[in-house]
Amino acid sequence: MRVVLTGGAGFLGFHLSEVLLGRGDQVVCVDNLITGSMANVDALNERPGFEFVRHDVSTPFQIDGPVDAVMHFASPASPKDYLDYPFETLRVGSDGTFNALDVAHAHGARFMVASTSEVYGEPLVHPQPESYWGNVNPNGPRSVYDEAKRFAEAVTAAYRRTHGVDTSIVRFFNTYGPRMRPEDGRVVSNFIVQAIAGRPITIYGDGTQTRSFGYVTDIAAGTIALLDSGHPGPINLGNSGEFTMLELAEVVLELTGSTSELVFEALPQDDPSQRRPDTTIAREVLGWEATTSLRDGLAPTIEYFRSATASVA
Repeated sequence: MRVVLTGGAGFLGFHLSEVLLGRGDQVVCVDNLITGSMANVDALNERPGFEFVRHDVSTPFQIDGPVDAVMHFASPASPKDYLDYPFETLRVGSDGTFNALDVAHAHGARFMVASTSEVYGEPLVHPQPESYWGNVNPNGPRSVYDEAKRFAEAVTAAYRRTHGVDTSIVRFFNTYGPRMRPEDGRVVSNFIVQAIAGRPITIYGDGTQTRSFGYVTDIAAGTIALLDSGHPGPINLGNSGEFTMLELAEVVLELTGSTSELVFEALPQDDPSQRRPDTTIAREVLGWEATTSLRDGLAPTIEYFRSATASVA
């Protein structure tokens, strides 16, 4: 296939590109590099079948030649990024989704949009199945990301109903692994960078809030399986293991050998108290489930961050 991947210079985009290129597909990466990495592009440029187009997909774009699939994965994704870029986040979720869908529609291509567990907000149902409509604060600081993704899902569903576009929606739960940016601002990267540097590990709230952490190679495999399946989604992709922030910090300290102390700060507004995906549909429809344990996924992630922070130093 020839796949247009918006946001392909990002963390998950890099790994998806590697999977697609590895099986012989071509990838057209469209990214404005607002949070993507030119280092990722440079690494992928060495692979045959990869093409990079620097463009902000919040403005219309066209792709010459055949297109078999469009994967709309462009968006700031960490709280730090979408709070730093609130309007860019809203535009890429709204105008960007329209523009990417227009490309898919014009080429008769399959379309996939990257959504998120954030559409469930502060969940009143646990674990969260795809049928749950969520409990989201539409006015809070996190709403720029939550509502951008909810809107992107709505546009995608409307194109399927109205224009007959072959669409799919995937909802990710806390993906981590090598190629995350050290300054990304997500909890896994924060804890690892702080532990390696010997700085205090910052825990927001009392540390009892939970998350489920999906290792990036597992998540990439599930994403490609959904792309190939023809299923419309939405489908949750994540690890069914559930850990408190204190448990995550303990594992990071153990694996890094760090003696960093834990410091506690106020919980940010609307930070969810618990998150765990119900992955029944992914297992039944895709034959997929995450198999990498937190400990096994953190080890190579820590090694990556050791190299990344050493090169900066």
